[in-house]
Amino acid sequence: MNIVLNSYGTYLLRKDNQLVIYKDGAKHPINPQKVTSIIVYKGAMISSDAILLAVENSIDIIVMDKMGKPRARMWSPKIGGVATIRRQQLNFTFSPQAVEWIKGILKEKIDNQIALLLSFYPEEDEALSKQFDTIMNRLADYKTKIDSVKGDIISEVAASLRGWEGAANKQYFSAINLIIPEQYRFEERTQHPARDVFNAMLNYAYGILYGKIEAALIRAGIDPYIGILHREDYNRPVLTFDVIEKYRVWAEYVIVHLAMQEAINEDFYSIKEDGSYWLEQLGRRVVIQAMNDYLEDEVVYKSKKYKRIDLIDKYAKELARLFLHYKIQNH
Repeated sequence: MNIVLNSYGTYLLRKDNQLVIYKDGAKHPINPQKVTSIIVYKGAMISSDAILLAVENSIDIIVMDKMGKPRARMWSPKIGGVATIRRQQLNFTFSPQAVEWIKGILKEKIDNQIALLLSFYPEEDEALSKQFDTIMNRLADYKTKIDSVKGDIISEVAASLRGWEGAANKQYFSAINLIIPEQYRFEERTQHPARDVFNAMLNYAYGILYGKIEAALIRAGIDPYIGILHREDYNRPVLTFDVIEKYRVWAEYVIVHLAMQEAINEDFYSIKEDGSYWLEQLGRRVVIQAMNDYLEDEVVYKSKKYKRIDLIDKYAKELARLFLHYKIQNH
């Protein structure tokens, strides 16, 4: 389970060998052995004793900013201490295998986009369904173009891959904009800051995913600061930006679903003088709850049932093995 501290005045302390949440005069004791992460937002507090108990139990502690992105984290020194994986990770980034890896990630992303559009396919609206068909055909075409890109190292193909990925994203979000209720529609994807409530909620959901993926990479012994396609952002967890492309569709599904239910209201956000949209406490709480519920759902993967959140950890371990396998091939 995850402990989420996202309300002003909420604080987490240690009492004996338990974590205790104090909120509005009430106490909620929690067994640390059942906790995988502690997520702390602005206005919440955690004591040093609670931090030490978390570290003793290998619990990841993540401090989030108001955009929902992780800005600091603490974890046990036992986590991610495999130097061999990280050395081979660095070697891998300059190999032809890295080109094929990122191409696979981007192709999977487009497959996921098509699958999401099919799940909301407007069968009863002939004109809209034709627009959807056109967009999905274009997405399939962009996937083919990505697959056809050839190069020995990422720097040779990065511009082409980013171009086709960007073109696919533009088409994909134009389709999403066609199906969500009119009051949530947007002119374009905007990030920092968002220019509409849909993008504000989507950015926040992405931020939650960033935190989960970065933690999974660290637990697997991978350095999230050594990226492949995203390599130029100094002092940022750029490999997280690569890996999240596999999972963005999860956040998109959650926010589209909330929009389709017309569950988003004016209490969820505020609009600043510059026209930017920011989620308020209620909006953040709804996105956090919806994302956590979705990540805790079980799905069938290779004939077995897994929680979606566990699939992220499973993939991080597979990626660590890929880096180690690269060493075997070259020595």
